[in-house]
Amino acid sequence: MRTVPGPTDHVVVVGAGLSGLACALHLLGAGRRVTVVEQDAGPGGRAGRVRLGGYQVDTGPTVLTMPHLADEAFAAVGDSLERHVELTALHPAYRACFADGTSLDVHTDGEAMEAEVRRFAGPAQAAGYRDLRQWLERLYRAQMRRFIDTNFDSPFQLLHPDLARLAVLGGFGRLDGRIGRFLSDDRLRRVFSFQALYAGVAPARALAAYAVIAYMDTVAGVWFPKGGMHALPRAMADVAAAAGADLRWTAEVSALERPAGRVRAVRLASGERIPCDAVVLTGELPAAYRLLGRAPRRPVRLRHSPSAVILHAGTDRTWPHLAHHTLSFGTAWERTFDELTRSGDLMSDPSLLITRPTAHDPALAPPGGHLHYVLAPCPNTAVGPDAAAWRDLGPRYRDRLVGELERRGMDGFADSVQEELLVTPLDWTARGHAAGSPFSVSHTFAQTGPFRPRNLVRGVENVVLAGCGTTPGVGVPTVLLSGKLAAARVTGGVGRRVSSGRPTPAVPAPGRTGRTW
Repeated sequence: MRTVPGPTDHVVVVGAGLSGLACALHLLGAGRRVTVVEQDAGPGGRAGRVRLGGYQVDTGPTVLTMPHLADEAFAAVGDSLERHVELTALHPAYRACFADGTSLDVHTDGEAMEAEVRRFAGPAQAAGYRDLRQWLERLYRAQMRRFIDTNFDSPFQLLHPDLARLAVLGGFGRLDGRIGRFLSDDRLRRVFSFQALYAGVAPARALAAYAVIAYMDTVAGVWFPKGGMHALPRAMADVAAAAGADLRWTAEVSALERPAGRVRAVRLASGERIPCDAVVLTGELPAAYRLLGRAPRRPVRLRHSPSAVILHAGTDRTWPHLAHHTLSFGTAWERTFDELTRSGDLMSDPSLLITRPTAHDPALAPPGGHLHYVLAPCPNTAVGPDAAAWRDLGPRYRDRLVGELERRGMDGFADSVQEELLVTPLDWTARGHAAGSPFSVSHTFAQTGPFRPRNLVRGVENVVLAGCGTTPGVGVPTVLLSGKLAAARVTGGVGRRVSSGRPTPAVPAPGRTGRTW
């Protein structure tokens, strides 16, 4: 593995999102002095927090899987996730509601899910689910260490027996077709393939290897941190500070001093100069490349994932059919993905993710209040309406969403809203997200593994990238890994585990349904 040459005693991490904080903790555990500079007033990045009246709203991801990856970062400095964040295992992980009026609770416990599938679609589909679960577990084992939790220096690193194992498992076929080998019920196939949207690829065109995301959601377990998802970066920042990191808030980086191919200092917009031995950039790729004054040459332009419209609504009521996470599917499926990724039209028959964090933490709302987070995928600004168009389109689309929610059983939703925040591609663009998408570079084959923008930039020997635009990709687990992998580029390993004089409590590992702490 290539690493940063020369001294690396003092590292500046630019950005205090999940990747930057994970990187900082791994660097601290390896004995480096770390300064974290963040342009916002506090930690979180995409996983931020805003207040709407008495409501506390997570502005980014709402689904937490693979919490042991976060615990790895805490453990690097002799601490643990459990000491700082109270996690609840969600049962069900999701509730899937379909246009025909049926619903399915998605359990991560194998026996419970098999029984639910049998109730929902009969014994043949239950047997298919049992086989699918085994396949997902084997797929995860074949991919995780060799193709996800790894730094790539060359595509030739793919030439490993695990590649053959992945091929035997059908990982290079199409996701939708592979899921269809186990499940013939169209509704069930959606439950185990919609995750391809996280990767920015339609299930009919995505590699079957991306079913590893379905493994994380439907086998390894889904968790909720008390205090909302923002509790995770807040705790990571607190632990980093306690371990010696210098955290600078409202500190925007204006330039990198880079004589002779090596960064010697980071300059802030305030005029302050921070000398350093290495730099980790965790922001959007375009912003990182602007600071570096260069971008890698690629045979074709990067393609970005679809974007999303999010309606955050604080309401005076909720609806009994909603779980913590509810997938509300429309009738359309293939047409929906074509609209999102090709034609650039808004979903004519939308599929939505509705999250109700107050189901497990009522303190996120004032007494009697409830929080609802409604995510509607939409085309990014390179495929669909440009950012400026959303100034007028946003309010109209908000009304369409509200009408759709009421048609799908959330009657009286419009009148129940006390506080709300609408986020559209216009807002993502203002935050610097390329193509107006918070989901960054899509996971096409040409943008995955060793073909994804690498976390080392040729010609600048002591700068490393982290975040969802680089290795290994989009999503909370992979972003946490990107921070660890970036730290390894600096330290030459994953860091030493620092003893705190107390045992480190266990955090649920993949495949365990877990418990409430």
